[in-house]
Amino acid sequence: MGRLTNRAFDILQAEVNKCAAAEIGGGQVQKQIVMKRLEKLRLQQGTFASAEELRETVKDFFPNFSESAIQAAAKANRPAGILGKITLLSAFAIGATGFIWVINLPFPMIRWPVAKTAPILLLPSYISMDYNYRQAIAKVEQADQLINRATASADFDLGEIKAKEAQEHLNALPVWFLGYYPQAYCTFFGCTWRFTVDEFEAARKNIGRMEAQIFQQKNALTQLNQTEVALNTAKQQYQQAKTAPERQKASANWQSAIDQLGQIPNETLAGKIAQKKLQTANRDFQEVGGVATGSQLTDNLIEAAKEFAMSAAVNSQNPPHSSEKWEQIANLWQESIQRLDQVRPDNPGYLDAQNKLAQYKTNLGTAQLRAQVEKDSANALERAKNAIADWQRLALAESPNRSYLVGQLREIINSLEKVKTGTTSYAESQKLLQFARKKQQELSR
Repeated sequence: MGRLTNRAFDILQAEVNKCAAAEIGGGQVQKQIVMKRLEKLRLQQGTFASAEELRETVKDFFPNFSESAIQAAAKANRPAGILGKITLLSAFAIGATGFIWVINLPFPMIRWPVAKTAPILLLPSYISMDYNYRQAIAKVEQADQLINRATASADFDLGEIKAKEAQEHLNALPVWFLGYYPQAYCTFFGCTWRFTVDEFEAARKNIGRMEAQIFQQKNALTQLNQTEVALNTAKQQYQQAKTAPERQKASANWQSAIDQLGQIPNETLAGKIAQKKLQTANRDFQEVGGVATGSQLTDNLIEAAKEFAMSAAVNSQNPPHSSEKWEQIANLWQESIQRLDQVRPDNPGYLDAQNKLAQYKTNLGTAQLRAQVEKDSANALERAKNAIADWQRLALAESPNRSYLVGQLREIINSLEKVKTGTTSYAESQKLLQFARKKQQELSR
């Protein structure tokens, strides 16, 4: 190594250029002489030049040469310290690591030549291949045990995780390297594997099969859970049903849930669980069958009663009606009541029947009352009309008795006032009432 380092040379050269530029005439001669001295020091072998020696080299031509530049050059003109050596070693290590990384890249055009000439350089790849192979085999076995001997849904979740891990390890194996066996590495580390295409494909197919199994098993478990929810919901709806349509709908949903339970594939874990639950579900549904038969009869009676009640309600619309029609409406309510009276207290629909029975009896009473009011009003109107005819005949006599005529009008008015509002006779009675009152006023003058 020269007596002047490149770093120190650069510092002094920069200051020489600065001093030469400040000299009158450019100082080119002085610059050339000083630079030759510095170049000579850089080429000479021996101890590094001290600050005093550097000062003597430049001061005779450039008295104003910067002292700080001399000190900086002297400081830079030293052998590399421990930090420099560490930096150099680090750079070498990084370079070597980068080189190893490049030749271990998973590209055939790189690995094959290295494997044939310097296989020891592929040691990281061999270690990775050995690790991933062992892990792939172990994970495949674990996944197979969890999936094919599952006792709960959690086994499928864990089996799915193991299958994915096995797939990741298989993906880390270089497919193009199949069949290659690193003799040197396996001599020292005892490889238990030999990459073959058949073995690799078998592992991949095994994982694919397990993934399909997991998908099927999870779908079956989802179907089982949904069916159980539907079954329990249908049971609850049937127990809480208060009307015939509600019970029929709940019963249909119950049967549908049982059918779905039997459609779950038997080869799945969910299918095996479903078969056990299916027996219980059928037994419960059959036990309800006897109750359902009685309920059906009750439901039929209630539905028939509703039909009569609906007909009565429709005929009751847009009053007033004649007494005959009100009697017909009352008969319809009576038919509804007779059917509801047949519902036994031990039937599930008994409470519903009693509620409707109370309502229908009230409606029957109303219809009967309206029929009677209609009759009474019609009779009162008829009496008034006959009395008016007699009154008119007497009023046309040659010498009518005014006091008697006034009394007759009073009786006519009393009869007309007995005609109730909302009857078919009411409108006509109001016209006759107006006539009678007018005549009464005329005779009272």
